Amino acid sequence: QLQASGGGLVQAGGSLRLSCTASGRTISTYAMGWFRQTPGKEREFVGGINGPNWSSGSTNYADSVKGRFTISRANAENTVYLQMDSLKPEDTAVYYCASNFRSPRLFLTDEAYDVWGPGTLVTVSS
Repeated sequence: QLQASGGGLVQAGGSLRLSCTASGRTISTYAMGWFRQTPGKEREFVGGINGPNWSSGSTNYADSVKGRFTISRANAENTVYLQMDSLKPEDTAVYYCASNFRSPRLFLTDEAYDVWGPGTLVTVSS
């Protein structure tokens, strides 16, 4: 099970840190993706992190957030973080974390994941 938290209301240019904590399983060896969705739109890939045994545990980001968002692990807390800086109104969405708890490889499409957190709302005001 995954639980995402940390969403809220922030002004443009501000920062938020989302957390995704796994319970019942260890996330440290598996890839985790972050996605977001706004009403009427499909869920889109935001970024993710490979497991340590794939591509040296590297991260990957959508072009729209590259240079502003950073993903990191806290293995002792069984948690993956999404640090969001220089937020823009267009970043407003429900954010989800996801894993399949099978592969260390990060996939960029949501079909590859079958374990999802419930989502946390991020609202960026202009």
